[in-house]
Amino acid sequence: MSGTFSRLRRRLPSPPRLPLDSALHEPRTAVVLGRWLGAAFLVCFATGLISHGLQNPPGWLRDHLPSRPVDAYRVTQGLHVISGIAAIPLLGAKLWTVYPRLFARPAVRGVLHALERLGIAVLVGSALLELVSGLLDTVQWYPWPFPFRQTHFWLAWIAVGGLLLHVAAKAPLIAGHWRRGTGPAVTGRRAFLGGAALSAAAVTLLTAGQTVPWLRRADLFGARRPDLGPQGLPVNRTAAQAGTAAAGPGWRLSVAGPRPYALSLPELGALPQHTAVLPIACVEGWSASARWTGVRLRDLLDRAGAPPGARVRVVSLERGGPYAVMEMPATYARDPLTLLALRVNGEALDPDHGYPARIIAPGRPGVLQTKWVQRIEVLT
Repeated sequence: MSGTFSRLRRRLPSPPRLPLDSALHEPRTAVVLGRWLGAAFLVCFATGLISHGLQNPPGWLRDHLPSRPVDAYRVTQGLHVISGIAAIPLLGAKLWTVYPRLFARPAVRGVLHALERLGIAVLVGSALLELVSGLLDTVQWYPWPFPFRQTHFWLAWIAVGGLLLHVAAKAPLIAGHWRRGTGPAVTGRRAFLGGAALSAAAVTLLTAGQTVPWLRRADLFGARRPDLGPQGLPVNRTAAQAGTAAAGPGWRLSVAGPRPYALSLPELGALPQHTAVLPIACVEGWSASARWTGVRLRDLLDRAGAPPGARVRVVSLERGGPYAVMEMPATYARDPLTLLALRVNGEALDPDHGYPARIIAPGRPGVLQTKWVQRIEVLT
């Protein structure tokens, strides 16, 4: 039997092997890949700062965040996830191109060389961890003990700082191979670069439909289908996961301000109703638009005697969770499109979408569109 297997194995062709001494391990290929990867990283970094600033605005910025355009966060966070996913195959191609230098001997040739290699190690490690953790966040899988959002934010600064230092250290080499035609001609370079570009384009095309409507039919590998879920909308956190008790006939919205009051659900429904088409855009990269109907938040604030520039605190029935309490600047609270929504797409809110009432506002991250609203407080 063993002889039969040996004869069969000799007849089968050997699998192709990636040559360790490939001519593609050269500066021009690395520079071209570095340009593409750097562009993806910078777009991802800039849009990530916007996302972080909207979720956790510093005091000096908090009251100056714009509520328009209504799709602003949908676009910036979509670009953040799209550029991050596109960077994954580009980083793989870049590391393959330069890896012989990463393991060159001697490992250290002096103090400056040691610092350069340490910087490269920090850059590669932070970039890999940043992209992998971001990809896992899109599927809401967190197999680590540290908080994702804060770690992701600071890793981004480390990665971009390392990138800038690396570019500065390699500036002469980059400048010497920046233009087409510099350096010797290398067989297979065009095919290799084309393959890397095609891989980045493919993962973009097959995942971007979760936030880009006209690419929705090609959304084969996106973490979320924006048209699947209760009432045709996805849900990140269900009512059961949030631990919210079902709102019965005794539920009342409490509005605290200079003239506090409380309203039952029928009383809210008897107030003037307004409709707005607004997106839910989540940090995981998916977004979906819907037609929301409810009471304008500014009408509720006026009834409570809120000053025009007052911020608002919204408290959810959700038990615990980092977003059970949300603060909203006046720019959002006074926007005529900001609603305490009671209906979506003509139907009463599903419990997973925040029944009996939820906040929907233009230009805000989905985690700040508070569901299961119990109390609204005027902050003066």
